[in-house]
Amino acid sequence: MTQPPHDEPTAQTPKELREQVEQTRHELGETVEALAAETDLKARAQQKAADVKDQAAAKAGQLKEKAAEAASLAADRVPGPVRDKAAQAAGQARAKAARAGQLWQDKAPEPVRAKTSQATQAARDNRLLLAAAGAAVLLWLVCRRGNG
Repeated sequence: MTQPPHDEPTAQTPKELREQVEQTRHELGETVEALAAETDLKARAQQKAADVKDQAAAKAGQLKEKAAEAASLAADRVPGPVRDKAAQAAGQARAKAARAGQLWQDKAPEPVRAKTSQATQAARDNRLLLAAAGAAVLLWLVCRRGNG
């Protein structure tokens, strides 16, 4: 028979002995669960993947905010007449795009239309980034025209 550790009192009654045994079982169960969690590579990999995904989403949010700020700064620097001309050109482009879209729906095969629809949805999901890129291009064109 083994002796109990020196820091734990020995049980005086069968009831105390049962309580000690139950406590020991509980502690052993917790230890086994902790060891199992450490050796569960699949769960650890899934947790790591979730952490990386969360970090990527946070970084994407930060980049979207920076792009919005850049677009706002770029739009503020564009002179009024240029901005008006750009708005007029954008209206004309929307009208032409609507006509082209209708022609596309009438003539394009279904698999091609499906892929185009997916790309369009991706562009809609990233409007802020696209607007920032467009503003940067517009600013570059204005600066280039002013220097040229």
